[in-house]
Amino acid sequence: MKKFLVLAAGMIAMTATASAADLAARPYAKAPMMVAAAYDWSGFYIGLNGGGGSSRKCRDLTNNGAPLVPALAEGCHDATGGTVGGQIGYRWQASSWVFGLEAQGNWADFSGSNANTSLALVGFTNSSKIDAFGLFTGQVGYAWNNALLYVKGGAAVVNDKYSTFETATARTIFTGSETRWGAVVGAGIEFGFAPNWSVGVEYDHMFMGTRDVDFYGVGNFGIPAGARAAISRVRQDVDMATVRVNYRWGGPVIAKY
Repeated sequence: MKKFLVLAAGMIAMTATASAADLAARPYAKAPMMVAAAYDWSGFYIGLNGGGGSSRKCRDLTNNGAPLVPALAEGCHDATGGTVGGQIGYRWQASSWVFGLEAQGNWADFSGSNANTSLALVGFTNSSKIDAFGLFTGQVGYAWNNALLYVKGGAAVVNDKYSTFETATARTIFTGSETRWGAVVGAGIEFGFAPNWSVGVEYDHMFMGTRDVDFYGVGNFGIPAGARAAISRVRQDVDMATVRVNYRWGGPVIAKY
């Protein structure tokens, strides 16, 4: 009986060993590849901006009750100050290229003055102020994942206010205002720091050209209030740098392997 049990145990052990040897080796499963999300600049965005600027203005008196030929140079000044505003736009990305359209509107306080150098207005000071402007531009940029470098260009519009006053007493002799259209070019760099948020810096130059501006009396120095007192030819351009923060929506996040 004991011999039978020993023989049976041996046969069971041999059978188990043979079965284990016949089993196929478990296949090796490669770990899944890591997937990184590529930042996509496509979509609508809205944001805020703030910074500073300077407007270079030069005036020539062309009419002082009668046409002046040649015009009398009144001098130049830089109207400087701060600005704050907002922008809204849309971008679409094709490979690494990014294209966009944007509208921007800002309040501003670019103001300055100079002593009038015209012989017709000795002892007077010219002043100017830009209190608002708008930009309507197209953009072309190149993206390195969440970094975007771009250039822009389009139309610009500014709201200008002018005055000429007696330097000694600060009494105004006449004032003028205009809404002037021109062109703008600019460049910027922007970084996405969250799936829908980005921050950047931008520089813009506005070409505002030369325009004739009518000046009207305010009731001082014998000039009736509202009467046209002079016409000056005003040349101006604007330089501006701003910091921008945008929130974007409507664009997908692309998986990048």
